[in-house]
Amino acid sequence: MTRIVVAFFFLVAAVYPASARTSILKKTAKPSHSSGVQAASVPQPARVAAAVHSWRLAHEDAVMKELVAWLSIPNTANDAANIGHNATMLVAMLHQRGFETRVLPIPGRGPVVIGSLKVPGATRTVIFYAHYDGQPVDPARWHGTKPFVPALRTNTIDAGGRLIPFPPPGTPYQDDWRLYARSSGDDKSPIIALLAAIDAMRAEKIPLAVNVKLISEGEEEAGSTHLEQTLMPHRDLLHGDLLISADGPVDQGGKPLVYFGNRGVMGVNITVYGPLHPLHSGHYGNWAPNPAMHLSQLLASMEDKDGHVLIAHFYDGRVPPDPAEIKAIGAAPDNDARLKKDFGLASTDGNGRKLLDLLTEPSLNIDGLQSGWTGAQSKTIIPDSATASLDMRLVKNITPKMQFARLVAHIRKQGYYVIGREPTMAERLRYPLIATVTNDGGYPAAGTPMNLPVSQALVRVVDQSAGEPAVILPILGGSAPMYIFENIGLPVVGVPIVNFDDNQHSPDENLRLGHFWRGMEIYAGIISSLKW
Repeated sequence: MTRIVVAFFFLVAAVYPASARTSILKKTAKPSHSSGVQAASVPQPARVAAAVHSWRLAHEDAVMKELVAWLSIPNTANDAANIGHNATMLVAMLHQRGFETRVLPIPGRGPVVIGSLKVPGATRTVIFYAHYDGQPVDPARWHGTKPFVPALRTNTIDAGGRLIPFPPPGTPYQDDWRLYARSSGDDKSPIIALLAAIDAMRAEKIPLAVNVKLISEGEEEAGSTHLEQTLMPHRDLLHGDLLISADGPVDQGGKPLVYFGNRGVMGVNITVYGPLHPLHSGHYGNWAPNPAMHLSQLLASMEDKDGHVLIAHFYDGRVPPDPAEIKAIGAAPDNDARLKKDFGLASTDGNGRKLLDLLTEPSLNIDGLQSGWTGAQSKTIIPDSATASLDMRLVKNITPKMQFARLVAHIRKQGYYVIGREPTMAERLRYPLIATVTNDGGYPAAGTPMNLPVSQALVRVVDQSAGEPAVILPILGGSAPMYIFENIGLPVVGVPIVNFDDNQHSPDENLRLGHFWRGMEIYAGIISSLKW
């Protein structure tokens, strides 16, 4: 009996922070008359998390090898050959766990992969969503590593983390170690965490309480352009009771997070024009219009100094947060001061409002600017054109079509002749200001009520699996195509597991391993214990 008590104490100690650990160990320390330990007094998700933790300590090397192998395959959406290789490996990993799979092809893109694991006697089905493609990469901007050659550091680059070799089998991984590779945080690691959680549960003889499905696409970072049209003819494959989005990071303070909505998104490109070809700035400066200057002035007209968007009607239609959502935002940690320090910011936009408040509003962002040459290649010329790439985040009741129309109307109001293609010579000679404005596509926002029985049950399981209360938010600032599943009647709730400082979409994307390990435990808790 002593050995049983010690083993259970070890599992609980490994999974829980000190505050939660003390009360749990007090409950479990009392021997029962027959079985030795009253393990039933500990919530089921906590016991599952402890068992998965114990299994993981003995199998870290195998889990990491599978993740590293997948991260080594380039996965930009428009790289048809390699994105197909990613899908092939995903299907193989699902088959290894006994999933039935359907592969829904998309010409020139990675297919949608749907895996289904049926559990005898289960009456509920939980679907997980995560994408396997990643943002385009610029290898020259990565520091000391390459996007598709996964590498290990003792901490973040900013914290002075050193590159180290992957340890030999049997050598434990440290929680603060970082795995650097494209999609290490966004979104391959949550998929591996789910599959490894299933491995652990089977090894520990922990039954699944629900049927499990995985829907994974290969063009989320390209706007999920074909996802809806690919899924809708196969709606029978989407049957379920809850969809969990694994996309996104946890709370910036490191606490687990459950979120109930996503902002929508759309991309726009704006090009303005000068001379037919670059001109010598000495000979033609002060005379030939400079498109880079015109574009800068146009963009400056779109926001005030506090980041408030000045486009007419930009905020019209937004539904303010309801009382429950306001309460959740107010109860969430205020991480603003820490984030300003971490990001090196003396001030922020929003006229003093908190980050979480601002995430409930639509936004306008300049992703990048291009015109002429800079740095060592700088030339004393008047550029022939200037281009800006923008993204607009959307909230409920504000559609991509609506926001695009508002943007175009604003550009016209600034005196521009707006078209959706390259201007003709006749148009160049007629209109002093010309803007080509193209819509890169997008999708609307989505949201699930926080007070549904399934919502409340999921929060309880995440709390118990993580050993601390999760941060609850009505909306995540990032975007994912959750509207598709919302439209067919599925409750959609986000349970991310990766660190907030993972540099997603940027050079030096990384995964903090402690978050990954805890993610395995949370996902195991969900699929073993969720009931409503």
